[in-house]
Amino acid sequence: MFGLQELLPSWELKLLATAIVPVVGIAFAYLVRRVRRRAVRRLNPVGVDLVSSAVVVGIVIVTALAMADIWGQTETLLDQFGVLRLDERAPQLVVTIIVLIAIQVFVGIGGRLLEDLGDESDALTRHQREVSLRVTQVTLWGGGIIVILGVWNVDIAGLLVGAGFLGIVIGLAARKTIGSMLAGFVLMFSRPFEVGDWVAVDGDEGIVTDITMMSTRIQAFDGEYVVVPNDVVGNEIVANRSRNGRLRTAVEVGVDYDVDLEHAREVTQSVATDLAAEEGFPGSSPEVVIDRFGDSAVVLVVRLWVEDPTPRELTRARGELIAAISNRFSEEGIEIPYPQRELSHRERREDPDESSPSTDEPLEKA
Repeated sequence: MFGLQELLPSWELKLLATAIVPVVGIAFAYLVRRVRRRAVRRLNPVGVDLVSSAVVVGIVIVTALAMADIWGQTETLLDQFGVLRLDERAPQLVVTIIVLIAIQVFVGIGGRLLEDLGDESDALTRHQREVSLRVTQVTLWGGGIIVILGVWNVDIAGLLVGAGFLGIVIGLAARKTIGSMLAGFVLMFSRPFEVGDWVAVDGDEGIVTDITMMSTRIQAFDGEYVVVPNDVVGNEIVANRSRNGRLRTAVEVGVDYDVDLEHAREVTQSVATDLAAEEGFPGSSPEVVIDRFGDSAVVLVVRLWVEDPTPRELTRARGELIAAISNRFSEEGIEIPYPQRELSHRERREDPDESSPSTDEPLEKA
């Protein structure tokens, strides 16, 4: 048909052409998709989808005919189509082409709708849009294939039975993988955390950097990247420290037993309130409570809210609070005692009826 067999006399050239032709076809299809994305912004999206889909289908047909022509199988391929009696099967072919083009068009429309929905509101995240698009594509292509098989009078019931057995085999062989995939769907739509949140899950704590269908990636505070399977995430308790937009930290401070506790508490409350106002830690007023008796001091607990919490911000808040309390206590003469231990001994009471051996005489060995 194209005369490629005569242009490629040797086997090496035919093999090379066989490898190049599909690559060229894929490149042209990719170019059409790029042009379609740009044209959608200026022209009618539905019309652009129709034209681009028809062009892609044509590229696929031309690529298949070119590969058959390289090996001299064009006539064989046409004979096989001749067996189908094109004059009688023309309606089926037309319906098949229309269904394929319609699937491409509906996939494009669905992708644009999801993109617009994500841009206009926060109802769907980027990952949820990707998952929804993939589910839409699989659903449309699955329904389209079923329609095409029905048009060609293929026994769909037998295929469904075979697919059912195949699904059972795959499910038993890859139950953990499928479990992680299903858990990934649940995570995408239940949204216990987002990319950028500070979470603790399964003993690992850090910032979520990516959420895929199979796993969740967390960057720990020591620089390590931790990959947690989604089925583990779904079965563990997840602590999201960023969800409420603020986090409370607690600092313990001990004062001497001889100090006026109410005065110490008021001073600590004043320090925490001033720090919250000056250093950018808004929110609820800091809270200072007298917590317990310590070994060497009475322990006060200072609770301070931190907005937009991150590990660095939380550490900074604690450090500044400790430094401010220490400086203010020094000015007020409030002592923060060191741990103290008092050693004492008790004299042994001896029973006068009992005789003890003299220390001057050695003990007798038994």
